[in-house]
Amino acid sequence: MEQDIATITRKRVRLAALLPALLSVALIVADQISKNWIVANVPMNTIASRYMGDFIWIVHARNLGIAFSIGDSISRLLRILLFIILPAGFITGAVVFSIVSKTITLLQRYAISLIIAGGAGNLIDRIFRPDGVIDFISFSLFGILGLDRFPTFNIADLSITIGASILLISGFLMEEKVVSDDKR
Repeated sequence: MEQDIATITRKRVRLAALLPALLSVALIVADQISKNWIVANVPMNTIASRYMGDFIWIVHARNLGIAFSIGDSISRLLRILLFIILPAGFITGAVVFSIVSKTITLLQRYAISLIIAGGAGNLIDRIFRPDGVIDFISFSLFGILGLDRFPTFNIADLSITIGASILLISGFLMEEKVVSDDKR
């Protein structure tokens, strides 16, 4: 009986560890399928469709840099170093940390898997698309911060943003839990 419970527990632990990895794979696939669809069906620098009036656009844009086109005018060699080699090392480190860490929660493991998926999705573009990362989602800011539209982004960017936000919030929540546990 004890052996059966231990076996079931091990299987659940393996499944819990596998699900964040499957989420990463699913997001990478969704990111690449959506980018391939944009490339095949939307001419570059055009708006394919508009939703909710003019709030959301599906467009075809390219970005040689990173977030908000930072670094798009630097040399190709420096872009390879900063936007391919460095992120590949970070992604590898995040994968290893997510697998071996005994201190992170399941929520944090999922958050890291979102960041890994987003990083890998954009890394694939940087390696295999010499014209830059495909961005295709644009939404209106209604002039907030002096901007008509938020910079165009993709599923990978969204994954990184959501994952980093969850990781940051969970870090604050964990810190508070540790502090409250210490007060007992």
